[in-house]
Amino acid sequence: MANITLAEAVKLKSVLSKRIHELEDEMLRVGFVQIESGSELPKQNRTLAKVEQDIEEIRADFRLLDKLVYKANIENTITYRNDALTIVEAIELATQLRAKAKKEKELSLLEKEEHLYYGEATTMVRVALFEPEEYRQRAVETERLANRVSNLINAKNYSIELEFDVEKYF
Repeated sequence: MANITLAEAVKLKSVLSKRIHELEDEMLRVGFVQIESGSELPKQNRTLAKVEQDIEEIRADFRLLDKLVYKANIENTITYRNDALTIVEAIELATQLRAKAKKEKELSLLEKEEHLYYGEATTMVRVALFEPEEYRQRAVETERLANRVSNLINAKNYSIELEFDVEKYF
């Protein structure tokens, strides 16, 4: 049995998911024929039962692959800022850092002072209680950290081997 890297397994899960959807569409194509009333049914190259069998085989492989990926993500770690993080924690950290960077970018695009409207005798002004430029700089740094974590995860994913028969797919 050939092994597969964790990185390849993640990509293969996407391929298998797409293949399942394609086979589900095929079920509708092979499940019906249009014929003239009283005519003989045409011979089909693939039957509905065969397509269903193919789906079940791929779903079983998908479940196994999913289990192997989850297990690897829990059992393996990366080192970030002198801390060992499981891959699952690192994935969540990268997600959180990207969300934080997005919010910092949004704040950086706001004006320090914005005139809202003018009344007869009063001008209303919305004043930021922060420096937008500081948030721009923070966003750049936060995004850099997210990229660093992602790169550590990717590098680790290519070093982890999973026992999975990929011959059917690669």
